[in-house]
Amino acid sequence: MSLVRVHNFSVSLDGFGAGEGQTLEAPFGHADSHLMQWAFGTRTFRQMGLPGPTPGSTGVDDAFARQWGPGIGAEIMGRNKFGPQRGAWEDEEWKGWWGDEPVFRTPVVVLTHHPRPTLEMEGGTTFHFVDADPVDALARARSLAGDGDIRIGGGVDTVRQFLAADLIDHMHIVLVPIVLGRGERLWDGLEGLEERFEIEATPSPSGVVHLVFTRRATP
Repeated sequence: MSLVRVHNFSVSLDGFGAGEGQTLEAPFGHADSHLMQWAFGTRTFRQMGLPGPTPGSTGVDDAFARQWGPGIGAEIMGRNKFGPQRGAWEDEEWKGWWGDEPVFRTPVVVLTHHPRPTLEMEGGTTFHFVDADPVDALARARSLAGDGDIRIGGGVDTVRQFLAADLIDHMHIVLVPIVLGRGERLWDGLEGLEERFEIEATPSPSGVVHLVFTRRATP
């Protein structure tokens, strides 16, 4: 059976994975780019097209960042990772934050209460818009992924729903040393989560701590 994985998911010291007030100009709300600053200078993210004066770092942060892609056959993301619109689609011309050639290069299942036609992009990314609970969404993603693993890409509510349904096998959380105070919290309602996983912590010179959750073996 393919694994269900989360990678490069950043949270603040007070547990927020996104700030308040997402807009087209501010995908992370008032958190701005602070949650992902650790990643932007890595070689992995530079190769995804982020601009910078150097090819990017190859240290601890890059070692974790580059695990995002290998072995992935499909991604599942929430509506608000795909874009800032709420409710019925007012503009189906919106094709996501990533331009004409998104970085995913796999099928992507977008969870929404307002399905729309499948959107094929350059480079191998195809967005499938479905209204489904985590179990049904995972079945759909597996049908699209071949032998590959499934990445739960976010946002916060999507990751939390899959954790609550006990569907995640491997999770990489990046603890960022900022306090947001408001926004969308990851851990709410997940008391006892640590009992399901082996957890390893790796500090980085950048100031973040990489937490890796691996599902405990069933006795």
